[in-house]
Amino acid sequence: MKLLRYGPKGQEKPGCLDAQGQVRDLSDHVDDIAGAGLLPDAIARLQTLDINALPIVRGTPQDDLRLGPCVGQTGKFVCIGLNYADHAAESGLDVPPEPVIFNKWTSAIVGPDDDVLIPRGSQKTDWEVELGIVIGKGGSYIEEADGLDHVAGFCVINDVSEREYQIERAGTWDKGKGCDTFGPTGPWLVTPDEVGDFNALGMWLEVDGKRYQNGSTATMVYKVPHLIAYCSQFMSLQPGDIISTGTPPGVGMGLKPPTYLKGGEVIRLGIDGLGVQTQNVRRAS
Repeated sequence: MKLLRYGPKGQEKPGCLDAQGQVRDLSDHVDDIAGAGLLPDAIARLQTLDINALPIVRGTPQDDLRLGPCVGQTGKFVCIGLNYADHAAESGLDVPPEPVIFNKWTSAIVGPDDDVLIPRGSQKTDWEVELGIVIGKGGSYIEEADGLDHVAGFCVINDVSEREYQIERAGTWDKGKGCDTFGPTGPWLVTPDEVGDFNALGMWLEVDGKRYQNGSTATMVYKVPHLIAYCSQFMSLQPGDIISTGTPPGVGMGLKPPTYLKGGEVIRLGIDGLGVQTQNVRRAS
């Protein structure tokens, strides 16, 4: 099932995508794609619905019908660094002996096609296509063998990053990761039964039509169940939390010479079966 949230910013309603690419309204069945609505029993109830009997929402999604972030009320936006060996190499760093964890602030979360804003004074704003995990059933000290039981679904994330803030500004990576609009999320939250083999999903990113990233989750160092178990050692995971799992090579920082966003570009990115995002890049006023 492809779950989504549609409508103006801050007023999103719950919906799903039917086989014809139309949005169907779920407001009579769930308050939001968030919180308790992501628990296994709640998702299972939605999956029993006759989608074709649900009200059609007028408009074409990602055209004249805006999609918001595919999950609401996110409490934690946890990210994993250097989780693709080839990306670590292009960054001049070794694969870490255990996952690197950093955070994006939840105020960074925007819809999949909302504008990306370059922060004032930024010269090194970069892109990263990533597979996102959305937590359904929460927990602490989760066993790796049980990790997938805690997944509500998967989605596309653009881990937009300001490299000067991240690396050169005397602090943690978080400084360059959580700026407003640095977390486009969606377009849909795809339940695990529809995703198939999440260890073999093609993923790509283009800027102004030029392909920079062209990878696969197959080269992920630390896999989804391990990441869930690992993160749960340091924090309780709760419904709606997002874990963004790292990026393949092709980020601007790793190019020779490095290439960064200046404003005026269009970013397109996607992951097999999880949809496509499109963002206009502009400078914050």
